[in-house]
Amino acid sequence: MAFLTRYVDDDSRPTVGSALRDIVVRAVLPAIALWLVIVGIGKLIEGPLGGLEGESSINKSLQAGRTATWDAVTMVWSHIGNTEIVIGVCVVMVALIWWLTKQWWVAIIPAIAIAIQATVFVLATAVTGRDRPQVEHLDPAPPTSSYPSGHVGASTALYLTLAAMCQRIPNKGLRYVLTVICLVIPLLVAYARLYRGMHHLTDVLVGFLNGIVCAFLAWNYLRRRRKA
Repeated sequence: MAFLTRYVDDDSRPTVGSALRDIVVRAVLPAIALWLVIVGIGKLIEGPLGGLEGESSINKSLQAGRTATWDAVTMVWSHIGNTEIVIGVCVVMVALIWWLTKQWWVAIIPAIAIAIQATVFVLATAVTGRDRPQVEHLDPAPPTSSYPSGHVGASTALYLTLAAMCQRIPNKGLRYVLTVICLVIPLLVAYARLYRGMHHLTDVLVGFLNGIVCAFLAWNYLRRRRKA
């Protein structure tokens, strides 16, 4: 059974109880290990690595190259990763996928991904205290640590799961276009957060790590049977 087609290869309906159990065992518990890794990296950056001061040159270079046009463009890209936007897109997509597939256990995958990502992010920022880059911030700075990037983590978790779901689209051209869009969006968010002075490079990279792993855990949350 291929990873991306696991819900097509086995479309059996789970009980709510078994699905909840699988979420805990196969998604929530592994996410604890992810949180430990992210916190460990954060503590290394705060301590032995001395904040990775060399990263500041990236933020300063991007600040020096700012233009009114790119300020406007990156504002839109940055907003794509905002909590309210991510949640809104997720709710719409869960409802749409549920309606199209009649499979609630598949439709909830994006919600699982962003819920786990958000939990790991919030708990990680609670025990790390990295300051924002020392450049002009073009977005309001939320009262959380700069590390890791929640915008990048949330958009990555959401759009990777949607990219996986796009593989069920029978029209090859449409499948390709939508998959590429879903994969590009987190990259645009990441660039915008760097350009707008909201994160260091490692904040963004660990945000990707958080989002990718949470998307994997969400997609893999339900036990499926291999075809004979």
